[in-house]
Amino acid sequence: MKKCIYSLSILFFTLISVVSVVRAQDTVLHRAHGRLDSIHSIILNQERLIQVFLPLDYKQGDGKKYDVLYVLDGGNWNTGLVADVQHFVENEGLMPSTIIVSVMGIDRNVELTPTHLPDWKGSGGGPSFLSYIKNELIPYINRNYPSDGDNTLWGHSLGGMFVVYAMINEPDLFKSYIAVDPSIWWDHSYVAKQAAAKLRGQILQNSTLFIAGRESALSEMKTDTMEAVLKNAAPKNLNWKVQVYTGESHSSLRFKATYDGLRFTYDGLRGAIAFHPMNGIVLKDKPYPVWFFDDTVGLHYTLDRTTPTMASPNVRQTIMVTGSRTVTFRAFSNRSRYDQTATGVFITEKAPSPVKLPKNFQPGGFNYTYYDTKGDSTADLGKLKSLETGITGKDFDMDKLPAKNNYTLVIDGLLEVKEDGYYMFMLEADKGSKLYVAGKLMITWEGGYSTPIYSCIIPLAKGFYPVRLEYYHRNPDFKLNWYYVPPGNMAAKNPVPIPLEQQYGWK
Repeated sequence: MKKCIYSLSILFFTLISVVSVVRAQDTVLHRAHGRLDSIHSIILNQERLIQVFLPLDYKQGDGKKYDVLYVLDGGNWNTGLVADVQHFVENEGLMPSTIIVSVMGIDRNVELTPTHLPDWKGSGGGPSFLSYIKNELIPYINRNYPSDGDNTLWGHSLGGMFVVYAMINEPDLFKSYIAVDPSIWWDHSYVAKQAAAKLRGQILQNSTLFIAGRESALSEMKTDTMEAVLKNAAPKNLNWKVQVYTGESHSSLRFKATYDGLRFTYDGLRGAIAFHPMNGIVLKDKPYPVWFFDDTVGLHYTLDRTTPTMASPNVRQTIMVTGSRTVTFRAFSNRSRYDQTATGVFITEKAPSPVKLPKNFQPGGFNYTYYDTKGDSTADLGKLKSLETGITGKDFDMDKLPAKNNYTLVIDGLLEVKEDGYYMFMLEADKGSKLYVAGKLMITWEGGYSTPIYSCIIPLAKGFYPVRLEYYHRNPDFKLNWYYVPPGNMAAKNPVPIPLEQQYGWK
């Protein structure tokens, strides 16, 4: 009876493998920037098909290099899914643009198995296949495509086992490894035994290993055995994780595991380090806040112009700072090339003095002047004739201006300040736009999709202060929004539009 059950199990896995072989021959359909390519492998004595997908931002000749993600069992079955997930993670700003190489198979039972088993015809070709990847495939990609040399290997099932096998036997070949429900059970856990014998003495270059397993099959797939080996023998510079999932099948696990695996591979990478205020004028002895609204995990900072290290203080949601400071933030990722820094410069100056309210100024809105400058922020507005003027009152609607794009809008007037303290101004605009407060240039907007909001801080006492906003509009995706945070709103971190009754313009 046991022999019968064992035979049925072998038949089941063989059928699954045959289906996977067929699927692996498919090219990935309906995918932009995909190239079908081939290599004549001397090592394997075969013509090997690959499909290479260049990033959407790739431009021939621009010199930009990209990380490379190698997908085993290539084709629609795996590479199509992996590419979709990779693009999603990239679009969220959580990993860089990436070349995807679909490593299309011929017989996975041969190529992905490190040893021969009598009941698996042709098995045991893993060493030769790894040699092909190392000595032929990767050098070919590096010669013919804009690779930066940082490689990730992705595999599922037998491919997942091969991923771990590759890490153990060629530790410098890939920077990161993603093994989805790997078949560690193969040949009495051969790969796990190899790992126990070899890993402890290896020197890895800050590599990552992500293993995904099913709670219902940890023992069956021997995922638990591999985890125990890693706990005991993983080298210091291997950042590893075993993620266990419930309610997933051997196949469906690929979706969640690919997302989590890519996130783990690039853990710490973020679209931008967003903090507010980004610069400003401060008083010598009056503390001011620096806010973070996003996740601060992996972020460190310094206040003395030095570059933060992992030993520097961790960033908190609010950091209180005093006096003239250069605040430097650094986000650390699993791949140091993607570490990011951002700097806020705060200078100590005497607080600006309020001005006298002219008789012809009334509340209800600032003045605005509209120019047709084609959105050119270098245009000399003093030499241009305005096409429209008015007040930014309750009926003011920017969508009703003569043009939707490629214009300049200047808003200026006097701001009534009703309480002493720090004021934070926040601006969403377009390239080259400028905000002046109390006669001082406080913001020059040079942001983009990942950094839409610029901000500053300035101390103001009760009274009236000139403000001027020069809005140069070219990109239809960007709109003008500006807010301020008066002292009474600082604790709640609550930016609000400047009330109309505090906006004064000339009539």
